[in-house]
Parts: sequence; structure tokens; C-alpha cells
Amino acid sequence: MKPARWLLPMLRLPLWLLVPAMLLPYYWMAIGAFKPVAELLRQPPTPWPQATTTRNFFNPDWAGTTADPDRLAGILQVSVEGHGFLRFYANSLLVTAVVTVVSLLAASLVAFVLTKKPFPGSRWLFRALLLSMMLPWEVTIVPNFVTVAQLGWINSFAALMVPGLAKAFVVFYFRQALAAVPDELISAATLDGAGTLRIWWSVVLPVLRPSLAAIAIPVAVGEWNNFLWPLLVVNDASALTLPLQLGKMAGDLSYNPQAAAVLMAGSLLASLPAILLFLLFQKQFVAGLTAGATK
Repeated sequence: MKPARWLLPMLRLPLWLLVPAMLLPYYWMAIGAFKPVAELLRQPPTPWPQATTTRNFFNPDWAGTTADPDRLAGILQVSVEGHGFLRFYANSLLVTAVVTVVSLLAASLVAFVLTKKPFPGSRWLFRALLLSMMLPWEVTIVPNFVTVAQLGWINSFAALMVPGLAKAFVVFYFRQALAAVPDELISAATLDGAGTLRIWWSVVLPVLRPSLAAIAIPVAVGEWNNFLWPLLVVNDASALTLPLQLGKMAGDLSYNPQAAAVLMAGSLLASLPAILLFLLFQKQFVAGLTAGATK
């Protein structure tokens, strides 16, 4: 029995009620980035900027050492040991891009071999991958840190990237997607003389394009927002990532509340790559999520 037409909008009503609750913090951050310090700290708060300013991003009146709230350094002028905000931004972009691309390519190759090129013990290997998903990531922090320290990777980009390349869930995700690919497609490529790597690159990856786009967004956002692991392995300012710098600034608010406006400006800039990534790959993301739902 089909539900009445008026019932479906009523079922969606709780979701629509959650939308303002989710957007309100982002809205407050976005308008706070363009408010003067005095207005941001005003009680009661103003629902929108009364005197819009861009000084939280770049303050031409910054004197270098002044504590005047109107002359605080903009987020683009913040520096740690000679390295500025754009350096931290570039570090996060580099780590996110490398980990996302390499981990997805590696996971797709592993999933292809386990699904279409099975070998003795491949089933047990896949079961071991599934078991690894049941372990909380925090359990691996100590052995991973010891390994990175023994390799001499502390304060290096290798420490930020290499431990994040192995992603069991992504292998599982691609394996499920490849299970729907006809074996005849792989057999035809084999008869044409293509090797395993050529089949993976020329046949499997194009078929997995929607799945790649769908899983790339959460993987990239997770790496972009990663805070705990970089906090453990990076102390040098040259390798600081954006979440580390923003976290440091948030910790300084206890004795410098005027910096809240600058922190909101930095948080707004930090949110832009994730939004842009979703807007660029929105169609592929939806296609990847609905793949296999219809025939």
C-alpha cells in the first residue's frame, strides 16, 4: 500500500528542520569573518555585519607587535617561525592531494586483483582487510608513531602521507563495485594481450570513475581535516598543516579573545576546498552513491 501524497513531505519535515541547525554555525563563522573585533564581541550579537571589514584577512594597519584589537594581524599575515598562513594552506593541499590520489589508485588496484585476479589465499587476505576495519584508528597510533620515528620521518611530509595511504574501507568499497563488472570484459582485454596493469588502467579505472568520485570526497575531506596524527608527528613550522595552525590559534583565545575574528576568517578559508570539491564532483558523487541501485 502506497503512502498518501501528503505523508511524504511530513516524513521529510524532520530533515528540513535539521538544515538550519547545521547551517547556523557555518553562517555565524562566515559573517564573523567580516565583522570588526568589537562587533564580534558585542552582546547581544548582531545577526549580520553592521560594518563589513576585510581586516580579518589582511590588515594594512598591522604594526607587527601591537596589541590593539583594530590592528591585529590578518589571517594572511599570521606567521610562525617565518612561515605564513599560505604555507600551511599549501602543506594541507599537498598532503590531501597526494594521500587521496595515491590511496584511491592503490585501493582500486588491490580490489581489482582480489576480485578479478584471485590467487591462493586472496580470500583470507580480504578477510584480514575486513578485520582491520573493526579496529579503531586510535589503536594504531602508537605502533605507527614508533615506526615513523624509527624511520626518521618525524617533521617530514612522509610522516604525514605514508601512514594514510592504506585504507581498508576503500578497498572494500571498490571490491563491491567491481563485483558488478562482467568477467567477460576482463577476459576480452586479456585476449587482446593486455597485462594486469594495462587492464587496471585502461578498463577498470574508467568503469570505476563514478565510484572514485564518490569515495574521493570523504577521503579528501578526512585528510584535509586531519588533526591528531599531524599533531603527533610534526613540530617544525615548515611542515605544519592548516588544522594544526588553526588549532593553535584556537588555544590562544583564552588570553586573546580579540583573535576570534581572525580565527573565523581562517576557518572560512579552510572550508572552501571541501565545498569546491563537492561542487565540482557533485554529479559523479551522486552517480557513485546510486550505482547499482537501478538497472
